[in-house]
Amino acid sequence: MALEMGLWRADGGKLTKLVATGIGLESQLEDYIESDPSLMGARLLLVGRQVATDYGGFIDLLAVDSEGLVHVIELKRDKTPRDVVAQTLDYGSWVADLSRADIVAIFAKYKPGVAFEEAYAEEFGQAPPEELNTAQALTIVASSVDPATERIVRFLNEGFAVPVNVVFFRHFEDRGASYLARTWLVEHETQTATSATAKAQKSKEPWNGQDWYVSFGEEPGGRVWDDAVKYGFVSAGGGEWFSRTLKNLPIGARVFANIPKSGYVGVGTVVGGATRFDKAEIEIDGVPTSLSTVPLSGNYRNPGDADSDALAEFVVPVEWQAVKPRSEGVWKTGMFANQNSACHLRSQFTIDQLSLAFELDD
Repeated sequence: MALEMGLWRADGGKLTKLVATGIGLESQLEDYIESDPSLMGARLLLVGRQVATDYGGFIDLLAVDSEGLVHVIELKRDKTPRDVVAQTLDYGSWVADLSRADIVAIFAKYKPGVAFEEAYAEEFGQAPPEELNTAQALTIVASSVDPATERIVRFLNEGFAVPVNVVFFRHFEDRGASYLARTWLVEHETQTATSATAKAQKSKEPWNGQDWYVSFGEEPGGRVWDDAVKYGFVSAGGGEWFSRTLKNLPIGARVFANIPKSGYVGVGTVVGGATRFDKAEIEIDGVPTSLSTVPLSGNYRNPGDADSDALAEFVVPVEWQAVKPRSEGVWKTGMFANQNSACHLRSQFTIDQLSLAFELDD
């Protein structure tokens, strides 16, 4: 059954039905959506308009959401039912094979001179997820569809969970004012296909095999960045969740240390494995010295119990290449941050910004 969208003006106890007009609507919808993507029912960042595929077609609008899902938005215009559905599915199959780098390249063409990471962070208040385009949402935009199109979309969506839907817009005018109404063919939920492991790996930004992110969480009565700079270490503790990832740091890794809410403050090379604070040693004038015996500004968990590794502070020795005081921490919208104590740093945007800020050779 074709959907009917109605709008009434209430004048006291009298209702007057407004008549919808489709004159020029479909030619304007692409502009409307580009100017305000939230018309699609969710916050979206447009990454391309009239995106050329490898098969000769052009996707009307391409967008990503806060979860990193990619949205294919195709206007019905004058396409036949068979054409509009088949074309949307064809575009979806092409988009599904795009890597993270492909998506970023499409955005660079759409918004020259604007970094994808910055635009994403400005829209969603966070850096892009590590996995991008693990799944897709396909939406046909129309002022109306015929029964055949409705039947096909419902069959695919409701019967086989294919993430294709139709969003209807109707244009109303009343007493010199214009209104745009919206509804969905199928109850609007984010439906996406399950992603395979190989697809998830492709959707991640590649890791260069060298760079790691380290969160140096300063806290009142706890670790202090000045200690880490003076004696050459990073640390985490207070639970296995914090120390577990720190222990993954390999000797020779390049680490970028970030103080949450302050920014990146140091880059250096790991020169030893993770050790409990009360057993860690550093060299002072070539003499091995217990870290727990040197004058420190911070307080580091030292349970003094051989069975208390779960609560102990763990430290990893680092030879610093460049450091900054906490007050000069480097941060730019779109840079990578993570709640783990240590993890792979895949964000090339972040690495590029830090290479400039710390005047690294590469």
